[in-house]
Amino acid sequence: MSSPSLKTGAYVLIGVGALTMLMGFLGCLGAVNEIRCLLGLYFTCLMVILITQVAAGLVIYFQKETLKEELSRIVGSLIENYDPSNDDERNLQDAWDYVQTQISCCGWAGAKDWESNKILINKSMTEYPCSCSNSSKDFGVDTGFCNLDVPVNGTATYADWPVHEQGCMDSVEKWLKDNLGVILGVCTGVAVIELLGMILSISLCKNIHSEDYTKVPKS
Repeated sequence: MSSPSLKTGAYVLIGVGALTMLMGFLGCLGAVNEIRCLLGLYFTCLMVILITQVAAGLVIYFQKETLKEELSRIVGSLIENYDPSNDDERNLQDAWDYVQTQISCCGWAGAKDWESNKILINKSMTEYPCSCSNSSKDFGVDTGFCNLDVPVNGTATYADWPVHEQGCMDSVEKWLKDNLGVILGVCTGVAVIELLGMILSISLCKNIHSEDYTKVPKS
């Protein structure tokens, strides 16, 4: 969370979530009570959210290399300072352990990334991250460090560890490519629902306007 980009992204998501809740409340209130002002505000909020989502998608697509470098720097710092006894960073470390366990990967570019960890350096690489393990003996142990069974001459390298060779960057890219159709489908579905909401809100506004016009007494 020391990354300005991640903080900005988190604030944007919080803002969009709050706006969505407010938008839903105003939309329901406007539809039930037939208030044109609220329906117009509902339409405006939906349009802003849709434009923001499209803009965010374009930024991610055209800035993907910058994003990749930023993530590499963040994960590199996390791995270097990873310490199971550090409660202050426990949530972030547990999140990274979860990623490595679920995707069956190790490090960002590969297991070699863990050679920069200060604790492992002090222990001459005779331990390895349990969340990277591909050994059945470490089954169920997803955090902290595990002991290497037979360290050579009291020292070892990442090549001696029973861990996954593939880095998480490659695994994430592969997952995104394999599920690209699903991701695009979900994004399209959300956009269609938002467009339908905009169309319905405009239709209700017109109906309310027509009803108000017919109620005006003719001189």
